[in-house]
Amino acid sequence: MPAEVLHDPLALKLSLPGETARVIEIGGLPNARLAADLTEGLAASVHPHGPLGKLSTVMSFASTLRRMVRELARDGFDGSAAELTRAVLGQFWLRSHYLVEYRTRTILRAFHIRHEALSEPVREMVFGTNYTRPVVNGPLPPYEPAEWNRVIDLCKGEVRRLGAVHQAMVQLAESGQDPAVGGWSEANAAWLLLRTGPVRAAVVAEHLGLTPQEFKKRYRGVHRVRDALYPSQSQAVPYLLLLAAWTGIVPDGLTGIEVSGIKWAGRQATVLSYTKGRTADESLVLSARASRLLERWQAHTLLLRGHAPAELVERLWLVTLQAEPSPATFADYVLRRWVKDHDLRADDGRPLWIDRRRLRTTFIAQRGQRQWSLRATVDPNHSPQVEGDHYLSAATPAQKAVVEEIARDAQGDLLRRASTPLVVDEAASADRLPEEVHRLGLAEGAMIELLSGRMDVFTAACADLFAGLHGPKDKPCPARPWVCLLCPLALFAPRHLPNLLRLKAYFARQFRLMPREQFAATLAPYARRLSADILPRFEKAAIQAAQREVRDEDAELPLRAEETTS
Repeated sequence: MPAEVLHDPLALKLSLPGETARVIEIGGLPNARLAADLTEGLAASVHPHGPLGKLSTVMSFASTLRRMVRELARDGFDGSAAELTRAVLGQFWLRSHYLVEYRTRTILRAFHIRHEALSEPVREMVFGTNYTRPVVNGPLPPYEPAEWNRVIDLCKGEVRRLGAVHQAMVQLAESGQDPAVGGWSEANAAWLLLRTGPVRAAVVAEHLGLTPQEFKKRYRGVHRVRDALYPSQSQAVPYLLLLAAWTGIVPDGLTGIEVSGIKWAGRQATVLSYTKGRTADESLVLSARASRLLERWQAHTLLLRGHAPAELVERLWLVTLQAEPSPATFADYVLRRWVKDHDLRADDGRPLWIDRRRLRTTFIAQRGQRQWSLRATVDPNHSPQVEGDHYLSAATPAQKAVVEEIARDAQGDLLRRASTPLVVDEAASADRLPEEVHRLGLAEGAMIELLSGRMDVFTAACADLFAGLHGPKDKPCPARPWVCLLCPLALFAPRHLPNLLRLKAYFARQFRLMPREQFAATLAPYARRLSADILPRFEKAAIQAAQREVRDEDAELPLRAEETTS
């Protein structure tokens, strides 16, 4: 059973997937019968029988359960769940906020489904419509650029500093000896903790034959040595924030990563597997900097894993808590304390609120600005289904305007994909060019400039660099080089063949590195247009001659750091 009710004292025993067995004490409450019934309902709500699949969620439901029992006891109710009335429940829910009502309704529903103990009027009420509604705050905005840069710069500096301190302490430990023989020094303390693990000062005192009080009076620095050798919870924060900012992995997936989910593919490529709570197992090919960050964290925690129990060794985020190996928690109070310790400020001068969901939103927003996106979105946090449910049923004029703009962009994108690429070679028939001039809306002089090479970009000749198809109108086009392959304003000539072949080699390298689903969603349409529609229109001799200029290296293309393949 994933959840089991324990009595004397009342508690809930949990065995959730990917978690160690845990007992949540419900505690001594003023109405023992109601508390026992609600605990039965909470046990029936745990996955796979109910919607609760995370330890933190179950603990929040248990807290609400205690609140309900105490408040109803103050109201004078001392019966079991079967004795609840509509008046008692209605009074409790009307004065509660949405989450309290939602959680207690969920518990009572699960209790009735398992035991069928509620009276019919109460059952109709419990399975009916909520009294309160959740407050919809809208999508989380990305961090401002200056705030984002401060967070990233601080985390980078902390990662470098913590790694250097760790390495220096390990080297110092190699020069030490047993402090029971050689006396107390920082090197000898490091030598001892390297072998005993992250133990308390009382254990060190016992090793030296001293009482804890005598040890504290005579010797200092054991805590500093322990924190340098074995990472504490606050030391894991910059590593996690950087990995979240560089990968965009959802918070629950990031905190649940296990060491076995890291697969090293080649010298630099890393495949990271994780579990997204609302979907299932997912995987991601990490960038070079994210891979190096993981390597640094694993090196930082290598000594600690040697002293950790078997059930914790697989946890990626392994830290010391109260001088013992423990899984790290990144709750709000931990992040707030970290922000306060480093005096991290927002643009308005107040302490910067770190929300790991906003890190993902900022990552997605910046990715949309860096490269061509195949999907128009209103909120980058939403899946296509959720976005359709939220915005295709638009009610206000502003919402309708947004939906119509998205539809126009999508239709224009489909038309651009369906258009035939304009490819000319030395044998191009002259009667086709007037038709293309009319289609592109160009003057005769513009076509001459296209053919002469004066309007060349990296991949093709562009009929109008300021048309605004892939960016702001009247501004230079910001699209990546491969976007030209599907652009109706592009003209491909024999002089572009070397760069076209460099793009083809780049697509092949990315296909080997990316998961197939990711490649199909990002680069496959461009690779297909290049191989099936553009290159076959050139003579084989011209392609073979251009192929001699291609070295199959990233340096041949204008790539950004995150787009490299080596």
